[in-house]
Formats: sequence, structure tokens, C-alpha cells
Amino acid sequence: MKKSDIGLIGLAVMGENLVMNMERNGFTVSVYNRTTSKVTNFVEGRAKGKNIVGTYSLQELVDSLAKPRKVMLMVKAGKPVDDFIELLLPLLEEGDIIIDGGNSHFPDTARRTAYVESKGMLFVGTGVSGGEEGALNGPSMMPGGSPKAWESVKPIFQSICAKVEGGAACCDWVGENGAGHFVKMVHNGIEYGDMQLICEAYQIMRDLLGMSADEMHEVFAEWNKGELDSYLIEITKDILAYKDEDGAPIVDKILDTAGQKGTGKWTGIASMDEGVPLTLIGEAVYARCLSAMKEERVHASKVYPRQKPQFEGDKKAFIEDIRKALYAAKIVSYAQGYTLMRSAAKTYGWNLNYGGIALMWRGGCIIRSKFLGKIKEAYDNNPQLTNLLLDPFFKGTVEGLVESWRKVVATAVLKGVPTPCMAAALNYFDGYTTEKLPANLLQAQRDYFGAHTYERLDDERGKFFHTNWTGRGGNTSASEYKV
Repeated sequence: MKKSDIGLIGLAVMGENLVMNMERNGFTVSVYNRTTSKVTNFVEGRAKGKNIVGTYSLQELVDSLAKPRKVMLMVKAGKPVDDFIELLLPLLEEGDIIIDGGNSHFPDTARRTAYVESKGMLFVGTGVSGGEEGALNGPSMMPGGSPKAWESVKPIFQSICAKVEGGAACCDWVGENGAGHFVKMVHNGIEYGDMQLICEAYQIMRDLLGMSADEMHEVFAEWNKGELDSYLIEITKDILAYKDEDGAPIVDKILDTAGQKGTGKWTGIASMDEGVPLTLIGEAVYARCLSAMKEERVHASKVYPRQKPQFEGDKKAFIEDIRKALYAAKIVSYAQGYTLMRSAAKTYGWNLNYGGIALMWRGGCIIRSKFLGKIKEAYDNNPQLTNLLLDPFFKGTVEGLVESWRKVVATAVLKGVPTPCMAAALNYFDGYTTEKLPANLLQAQRDYFGAHTYERLDDERGKFFHTNWTGRGGNTSASEYKV
């Protein structure tokens, strides 16, 4: 009997769809689920007549696989992954490969890679983006872990992933240990930012311009034909057009409290660990937290009642300003995300291909958009690019957007419409492009109360000074400050 090419554990929606995708692309897949009735239901139902082998124990799963054995876990992140690794290791042989396709935190993947390698096996932690539709028809995949495993998993991964212009696969090797899951984490953080920016554009149109869901559907449909062409704009257009049974837009009936699974938060924490200002994504996470305080917000809105804002001006022109503001803020979101990846690559010794990452995100994933092609070009032209805002194309683009961006944020502030991400992006842009920030005063304050020292403009970098500000402090200073 022919051995299977790969085994997959975890027959929830993502797992099932990946199995169907693999089989459709010519691979024989063995499947296992802890609740074995799911195996029976799958192989006798959706998978019937296909090259999919149901197994009812981990030993049976392992025995059914061709060497080097490849076992992919599509189980809940955290302890379940570690539990399955412990169960699998005694059944596997040297050179066999365990793959974690869940949303694992990158330090866990780094730890697991080292642990599995210490037992003689190989480990791959791969981000998989695109939701259930992507899993079935072609996701974006971001694999990292044991480099020796790549040649064995590459034919499967690159066959099942999304393809873009010229048949380029939205999957390539990212880097050692936790690199793949780090890049997926940043992807998810950018996804938080993109979604919140779209929601802010929606709220300005809804609350300030008084537009209906149908009118906004037309706007998003038009935006999706140009620079903002993307999966998230496309689904927003569809959502705004969708009617409930009574004919009213269903979006207007959905409770305004957002959920989250933690990947955006992880991105924010990683940025603080790296000392990289990821302000837009941080605000996107906090916007979800604020939305969850529904009862408090309802009460506060009664404590601080305000009149419904009235817009005076050219509505059509302002809608175009909103589009430009959304595009400009989106550029900042990616600029911040790429800066975080550059910093982490230095910290963890990863050799990341930034243009390649843009290609991986170009199709299949939730943040896929036409815009990512320009990011790939920017890093192909200059692999050492420190910030996307310094690329000639993006410099020219932002210069053409900034006036509208300021107008939208200023109008929203004056009219009391919250735009946390658009405003955070603009503040970052202004801070990043300001030669002299007020941190000289801040450092003087730190030296005053804690003798933390400072550097001087009229002396060399790396030389530190302390001032006895009160005449009572003496000349003893604290250790040099670390940025």
C-alpha cells in the first residue's frame, strides 16, 4: 500500500480544508483527530473517494507515512501543541518532521525547534493565513524552524499555497526557529491596523457625513478598483451591501464590541521589547479593548452628551480625502511592521527576505492587496531600506496624500469622531520626519530627578554628562541610559 505524503492532526475547519487542498494538489494525506468520530465523519463524508487515509491512533498515523515522515499539527496554540509533540516524539525517527500550522507565539516555536532538534527530529512552525477559504483554495504560508526540513515540506507547501502574477508562490522559507511565526504575528498585527483604519473611514462616513450602508457600499466598491484594491476593502464592500431578512443592512444590527485572539497584542509587546514605535497597531488593539467596554461607553455617552456632528463642505471631495487618509495611514502601518521585523531579525539572527515576505502576503492571506507589490519592489530595489517611508515611490505617494490626511484627522478631532489609528499614523509620520523632537527636555528631566545623564549636541555621541541641577545633588550619576 502506498504510504501517505503527509499526516495532519486536527480536523477543525482549517485542518479539514488544508487536507482537501493537499489532496487536490496530488498528495495522499493521512488524518487523525483526538475525537476519532471526526475522522470517521470526514473520511466517509467530504473526503470519501479521495486519497485521504483515516487513522485512529498516533501510531497508525505515523506508520502510514512515507519517510521522512511529515506530521502537521492544526490544533489550538499553546499546551495542546506541546502535548502532541511529546506524544509524537517516541513514535518518530531521526530526520522526521513535526509541523505546527497554528497561531503559535514565536518564542514557543523557537523553544520547540530547539527541543525537537535535540531529539534528532526537525520542526517547522508555519504561519497559515487566509482563513477557511484560503486553507481550501490557497493560503499564504510563512514557514520557519529547522532549515533542513524545508526541502522536504517545500513541494507540498508551495503546491497548496496561493499563486500570484507569473505563478509565484505565496510561500517561501522565512528563517530559523521562530521566524515564520514572528512574520505571521506581524501580519496579524498589520491586519488589526488595516481593519481598524477601514472602520474609522466607515465611522467618519456614517457619523459625520450621514451616509447609509448602501452609499458606503458604493464608495468601497469604487475604492477597490484603485490603489486600495485588497481583500479587506472587498469584503467591507460586500458586508455593507448584505441585508437582513427584513431588508435592512445587517451591519447596522451588529453589536459594536470586537473580539481578539491575542496576536495583535503579541505584536505590540514585541515592538516594546524591540524599542520600535508600533503606534498604529497598538492603537488598533486598544480600539478593540475600548469597544468591549460597551456598557461603560453607553453610560459615559450620557454623562458627556454631544450633538450629532454636522458636516459643512463638499461631501464628494471629503470622501476622496478619506480615501487618501486611509491609504496614507495604511502605508505607515506597513512601514512600522517592517521596521519591527528588521529589528527582530537583528535580535534573533534571522536573515529575512523583506521583498519575499511582501510576495508571501501578496495573495492568499487576509491582508492581501495590490499595494504589497509596491512593497516588494521597494525591498527588491533596496534590501537595506530602513523605512518604507524613505523609498522613492512611497515618498512621492505620501507627499500627495498628506494634505488630505491632515484634513480628515483635524476634521474628525473637531467634530468628535474618534480616529485612533489614522491620528496615530499621522503623529508617527510627523515625529519620524521631525529633525528635533522634545526628548532633550525629557532627558534633562530624567537627569534632574534620577541623575540618568544625557548626551550633548556639541559633543560626540556616546559621551554622557550629568548636571547638578539643584546644587544639592553632587556629581554622582546613575549608569548610562539605554534607549
